[in-house]
Amino acid sequence: MNSEKILEIRDLHTSFFTDKGVVRAVNGVDLEIGPGQIVGLVGESGCGKSMTARSVMGLVRFPGKIESGSIRLNGKELTGLTEKELRSLCGDEVSMIFQEPMTSLNPVLRVGRQVQEAVLVHNQSISRKDARKQVIDMFERVGIPEPEQRYNCYPHELSGGLRQRVMIAMAMICRPRLLIADEPTTALDVTIETQILNLMQQLCRETQMSVLIITHNLGIVAEICDYVYVMYAGRIVEHAPVFELFDHPAHPYTRGLMASIPQIGRNPEYLHTIPGVVPNLLHLGEGCAFAGRCDCAVDRCSRELPEMVHVREDHASRCFIISDAEFS
Repeated sequence: MNSEKILEIRDLHTSFFTDKGVVRAVNGVDLEIGPGQIVGLVGESGCGKSMTARSVMGLVRFPGKIESGSIRLNGKELTGLTEKELRSLCGDEVSMIFQEPMTSLNPVLRVGRQVQEAVLVHNQSISRKDARKQVIDMFERVGIPEPEQRYNCYPHELSGGLRQRVMIAMAMICRPRLLIADEPTTALDVTIETQILNLMQQLCRETQMSVLIITHNLGIVAEICDYVYVMYAGRIVEHAPVFELFDHPAHPYTRGLMASIPQIGRNPEYLHTIPGVVPNLLHLGEGCAFAGRCDCAVDRCSRELPEMVHVREDHASRCFIISDAEFS
């Protein structure tokens, strides 16, 4: 990874304190992003991807809490900041595209006004007329047709793809150093998905913005990411450059995800699945959380938590069973 870092997360622990016990949603996560990089965070639903992003944004609410760890954005520690101080960074330094635009946009306000508010909050010297012009220019830039007319639309009057573009425009309008995109193409058809991904790559190249894209779709990762972190049950289990990960997956969970991708020529009546279910985060135990679903597990796996082991340059995996022959 690049020695200069836009985002650096070290040993992050975010937990939820419930009547039934403590849910370790983010359990010792390490992650970093360099300038201009597109980094993917992948894993099954419930593994802690979105909670990692919400921890960065300061959006962990009761009964959740960041227990320990470090989150540094452009060298500035975020974990000790007040809500007001964090809010001042959102938009200028970091923005987030949330998972479902229909629930993220206010249904009773016109979309142009909602994006305009972001401009006015972060640049109080700008006039409403100039802010409106900036919004229309950004709508045009993100590929919204007839941007002046769309400015006055309500969210329900726009298609899913257009609403997602409005969310991208809102996240981009203040030109943040870091954009967090949480499942940005959920529920979109493949044509719109491709347009959105191409748009994100284009904006990243033009502005040198860094992107953390959260997804369970390995096809998206292969298409646009430079580097990938694989997450399981609150922990990072593998990380590597994108082509290295696809060519040489080291962790059994990563291999299971790769094998689950439908491929041309494979028996169409059979799709590979990972046996079992994601463990209950209330009862993780001391060992590897994936041990109960892993074909390679040995007795040690259920008793001890494996450390990250470097298998190649800039490629590490949290597993006891790594064949040296495969990576020589």
